[in-house]
Amino acid sequence: MSAKRALITGITGQDGSYLAEFLLEKGYHVAGILRRSSTETFERIDHIKNDIELKHADLLDQMSLISAVKEFKPSEIYNLGAQSFVPTSWKQPILTSEFSGIGVTRLLEAIRFVDSGIKFYQASSSEMFGKVQEVPQSENTPFYPRSPYGVAKVYGHWITVNYRESYDMFTVSGILFNHESPRRGREFVSRKVTEGVAKIKLGLEDKIYLGNLEARRDWGYAKDYVEMMWRMMQEDLPEDYVIASGKTHSVADLVRTAFEFVDLNWEDHVVQDPKLFRPAEVDLLVGDPSKAKKNLGWEPQVSFKELIEMMVEADIERLQKQQRDKSFVAG
Repeated sequence: MSAKRALITGITGQDGSYLAEFLLEKGYHVAGILRRSSTETFERIDHIKNDIELKHADLLDQMSLISAVKEFKPSEIYNLGAQSFVPTSWKQPILTSEFSGIGVTRLLEAIRFVDSGIKFYQASSSEMFGKVQEVPQSENTPFYPRSPYGVAKVYGHWITVNYRESYDMFTVSGILFNHESPRRGREFVSRKVTEGVAKIKLGLEDKIYLGNLEARRDWGYAKDYVEMMWRMMQEDLPEDYVIASGKTHSVADLVRTAFEFVDLNWEDHVVQDPKLFRPAEVDLLVGDPSKAKKNLGWEPQVSFKELIEMMVEADIERLQKQQRDKSFVAG
């Protein structure tokens, strides 16, 4: 039996790199889609670049997606590509809509045109719940997005449902709550904190500037969560799932945990900056993962505290390595 073939958009990102690793371990032939104009770095996939294919295509360009799907002939497509940073979505709302909303339709159309038997995974987001209508949030909670990013994700989610119901295609959405790792982008608050703590511990900086410390999120480990993307795609029937820890922590909790790990008092180093508050805040997100636990047998393996400490430790090690490398060059 020939190996399954998986095509991943956003393969150079946090989730894409972990998913590619996971699928390679499962014996898949893996390809990733790259934009020709992309300024993405390849650091997250450097260690597996010889084991995967890279296809040039763009979520903004229909024909390039059709060509990529035709050439690679995947059995599964994972759409993790998006403009994924919420604050940027207010500055670039139209581009965010094109990537994170209409881009999903282009990919679904490519599948329908080339081979409607290809399974499709859409990366939905807890930001779709926004101004939450119930606590915790489940697959049945109404959406109330509070950012252009959240609105675009709602479109991407419902168009995925629509193609499933209209064309009898195997399309699923994973409504993933916040998931972090040492590979998280530096613009996200979790990584901003852990890298900032590492720099303060090493004497490279003294302050971290943050926005709303009271916002509460449901945080998990990205490596745990990408496995669930795959599990959804192996089911007999396509269904959408909330993937979350079911526990909530404030940004202040995150900050405190990170500073305690290096024996520092966070209040000596954290400054709240009003410019970093969102125009419309999402105050509380906490998921109900009971459906995933029941149907897919899933439990998160890494706790919030373990996750934050892992990220701080990784940032300290990376910065120390950079310092050693500079010393070696200078010497």
